[in-house]
Amino acid sequence: MGKIVTSSYRRVSDHFEPDLVEDPAEQRKRRGHLEQIDYTVFAANQAVMSKTIHSVGIEDFQNLALSASKARSAWVDAAMSAARSRSPLTEEEVKRLTLLRAAYEELSEAYEAMRRMVERGYLQFKPPVPKSS
Repeated sequence: MGKIVTSSYRRVSDHFEPDLVEDPAEQRKRRGHLEQIDYTVFAANQAVMSKTIHSVGIEDFQNLALSASKARSAWVDAAMSAARSRSPLTEEEVKRLTLLRAAYEELSEAYEAMRRMVERGYLQFKPPVPKSS
């Protein structure tokens, strides 16, 4: 199985990977089928995502990155505050830390997902317009 490492967890591919030695013509035929499958998935993703999000620009990436950064900062700040008390964390403190961490992880994953959508061509990236002098 193939693995793709993202910022907070490992994504495992569950695609069947035969370990067969077969006729080269059969291998080409299978690769052709897999290419058809991949293109079909690409077209579906592009159609759905371009209708929902349309396109993204550098400002969209900056906003999402800033939101993730603020969430991470809030999570770590809350953890440091709890640690300064030098007493065991209360159930309420643990719940708050869990929520803050989850918010950070969700925003980070959304950033990575948006980047992958641009990288794979599902979304169009609008480059910044150079300022004329």
